[in-house]
Amino acid sequence: MSMKTDIEIAREANKIHIRDVAAKLDIPEAELRQYGHDKAKLSQDFINSIQSKPDGKLVLVTAISPTPAGEGKTTTSVGLNDGLNRIGKKSVVCLREPSLGPCFGMKGGAAGGGKAQVIPMEDINLHFTGDFHAISAAHNLLSALIDNHINWGNELGIDVRRIAWRRVVDMNDRALRHIVASMGGLGNGYPRETGFDITVASEIMAIFCLAKDFDDLQVRLGNIIVGYTRDKAAIRAKDLNADGAMTVLLKDAFMPNLVQTLENNPAFIHGGPFANIAHGCNSVIATKTALKLADYVVTEAGFGADLGAEKFFDIKCRKAGLSPEAVVIVATVRALKMHGGVAKDALSTENVDAVKKGAENLVRHIGNVKKFGVPVVVGINHFIADTEAEIDAVKAIASEQGVKAITCKHWALGSEGTADLATEVVRVIEGENAQFAPLYPDDMPLLDKVKTIATSLYGASDVAADSKVRSQLKEWEAAGFGHLPVCIAKTQYSFSTDAKLMGAPTGHVIPVREVRLSAGAEFVVVVCGEIMTMPGLPRVPAANHIKLDTQGQIEGLF
Repeated sequence: MSMKTDIEIAREANKIHIRDVAAKLDIPEAELRQYGHDKAKLSQDFINSIQSKPDGKLVLVTAISPTPAGEGKTTTSVGLNDGLNRIGKKSVVCLREPSLGPCFGMKGGAAGGGKAQVIPMEDINLHFTGDFHAISAAHNLLSALIDNHINWGNELGIDVRRIAWRRVVDMNDRALRHIVASMGGLGNGYPRETGFDITVASEIMAIFCLAKDFDDLQVRLGNIIVGYTRDKAAIRAKDLNADGAMTVLLKDAFMPNLVQTLENNPAFIHGGPFANIAHGCNSVIATKTALKLADYVVTEAGFGADLGAEKFFDIKCRKAGLSPEAVVIVATVRALKMHGGVAKDALSTENVDAVKKGAENLVRHIGNVKKFGVPVVVGINHFIADTEAEIDAVKAIASEQGVKAITCKHWALGSEGTADLATEVVRVIEGENAQFAPLYPDDMPLLDKVKTIATSLYGASDVAADSKVRSQLKEWEAAGFGHLPVCIAKTQYSFSTDAKLMGAPTGHVIPVREVRLSAGAEFVVVVCGEIMTMPGLPRVPAANHIKLDTQGQIEGLF
């Protein structure tokens, strides 16, 4: 008998009405903005009304460096939340919204899998409540206002050669990376080179996920630097009077989305920057709201801990005043074998030596997370081909690092398969006093912040940055931006900038290709290696297999 697909499992779910999900968190139905019977947004008035409540305990789920074998970070986050509720804890999970780019590309959706999913899976992976479209619209409105201002006389003196603001679309479209706009004659403006990024790389996405309220949102939007004059004076969105209209476009989107897991436990899904090209965390407003409503809040940060967890700690927690109590690092035997040199088509064969060799990646991540003062638990996301000897090897290696590794079977069993993980997370939180602190201080020079991350977390010997990059960073420091954290954009597949260099490499140099100031989001993006802010589709994209069946139901999403 063939196994059911994720979408088939999701479709058979015994959903409850969203008002009943909200009731589990003591949210009155009147405070919901309902999208049908299974999705709702939470009103800002209600969020404001609960600010005096104490905070619950925050748990971060991160992972080893990703491989084609799969790790299952979102699935484990959902499973852990269900497990905590199963053992009697009031828990909610906070996740990012999926981008259409990977849904139609190679990665697929991001709603979990098996019996550890958030639902309605189809809606969450496709358009959802329209948040990403609102972010795209706000971003492209600003783009249009820039070119319109230039067309009508350019009163601000914007240097068209120094416009830093591109356009966005929530799709993997490599043809739009570099374009020439305003072609076709006088009526279409002044031709110039520009390009598109994917929506999740937009500074507005980062602002959306870091703003604490509407006022903060508008201030940050207004502070976006869109370009410079010939004298290198910064031009901001508020100089174009764009911040008010952009905030209006984001008004509804800014309210957190409430859905449920397959076991009818509450889940907030809101915002969705990638972690390889952005800061990789769901919205601050969703996370902080959840902390007021539950005893435990499970959240995830994108890709491996070197990207997602580092940015969660150094950007999100630093800026939002969050203090995580524990971290779960997700690993799979399959992925560790790949890090140990095993080809993808040989992963079903037992290979304890490869597990041990590949576990150097896990060990590096454990050590890195500990540098932030937060206790660690390893979650072994179980696959059917895993052998006891391989699992025991992972547990032994984790034990050598002073942490416990727990086998998790949430994909097959739901909360029954994560009760042990939930119990261990609670034990760690209650037994160990987390002493969270970011990796570097605010007043460290920007390039030194990059070097600190590269040498302390990536195992690099140094950072390579040419004189243009160094001068740009110095200019920003002189302009008052030196206190900002850095957001490193690099491949997710390696601690280095070489995607093929797996395991735990040391001694490599991290090349800084360019730097970008996100004055509204309040961080500096450091682009390293060959990373792209507009991905492309693979040779055979997932879109080729997505369709409606004869009953009008979606097939092919995963």
